[in-house]
Amino acid sequence: MYHTFTRLLSASTAALIASTSIAAAEPAAELVDAAKKEGALTTIALPHDWCGYGKVIDGFKAKYPEIKVNELNPDAGSADEVEAVKANKDNKGPQAPDVVDVGLAFGPQMKAEGLLMPYKVSTWDEIPDSVKDADGAWYGDYYGVMSLIVNKDLVDNTPADWSDLLKPEYAGQVALAGDPRASNQAILGVLAAGMAGGAKAGKDAGEAGLKYFGDLNKAGNFVPVIGKSGTLAQGSTPIVVAWDYNALSWKDTLAGNPPVEVVVPASGVLAGVYVQGISAYAPHPNAAKLWMEYLYSDEGQTAWLAGYCHPARFNAMSKAGKIPQELLDKLPPAASYEKAYFPTLEEVDANKAAVTGGWDQVVGANVQ
Repeated sequence: MYHTFTRLLSASTAALIASTSIAAAEPAAELVDAAKKEGALTTIALPHDWCGYGKVIDGFKAKYPEIKVNELNPDAGSADEVEAVKANKDNKGPQAPDVVDVGLAFGPQMKAEGLLMPYKVSTWDEIPDSVKDADGAWYGDYYGVMSLIVNKDLVDNTPADWSDLLKPEYAGQVALAGDPRASNQAILGVLAAGMAGGAKAGKDAGEAGLKYFGDLNKAGNFVPVIGKSGTLAQGSTPIVVAWDYNALSWKDTLAGNPPVEVVVPASGVLAGVYVQGISAYAPHPNAAKLWMEYLYSDEGQTAWLAGYCHPARFNAMSKAGKIPQELLDKLPPAASYEKAYFPTLEEVDANKAAVTGGWDQVVGANVQ
């Protein structure tokens, strides 16, 4: 379903791209005026070091200084975003999110529950059909692959694959970058581990991943702490399973203190797509639409790429020569992505149900 994405990474980047200035189509003046009158936008679950969101938000603020951006709970997971929309249906105050950025499986769930307002951005046709809802309720924004980030001050031998993490030398060192009962990143980390053992993506791999983390926990290697750049640097989580764009951003932030290494595992290379949506109960619907227009403009998409994420419009922008070569040069080599598997929506849903439903019983680690 999502293999259209994989082709863009297999060709030589030098042949694909020439550095050029970014020229984005402007949204309708009527939408801009209406958004400015609302004067505010409330986001949720957008850490500044996730996919370059800090610069994305700053870019929006600079372009539309009349709109105040209210950022809720930057460290929330996808499930938390869903609950925040539900809990604030009748609330037009600052605790009501206007927009969400959630894992792929959560987009259809929110649509089914009537939680999303359909809207198609002006660059809609350049978002691959395989990662967007036909009615405009949700739409893919960026993707990455699951990786391992390693604190080299504390870990002598960098693990090359999932099976390595079960070795005694990694006792008390391995963490997920989220609670697998609520965080899409952690849920898909379990899926990747299951696929590495040969299980088919979906329910089978989810159950195999649960067994893997159960074994990791029994071995004393799993740490029930949500891994972040801070816990990595402090040493409480010397190895963290995280999206490549998060890991690479943390590496930049840490700037060698401590030295870290980012590895795409040799097997179970899983690609994950995140999607955007506007709350059906958004207090600032026009500002929300303008936010989406910015995210899917050339400027917004390029800002994500600068944050090590591959944006949804990557193919179209590549063909148009709109992506600066220096950004591509900062990404891991294309070979790291050649084995990447893009699960179907059905596989993502089946894995989510298996992991969230079975974590407590099979693994029994209260991640927090």
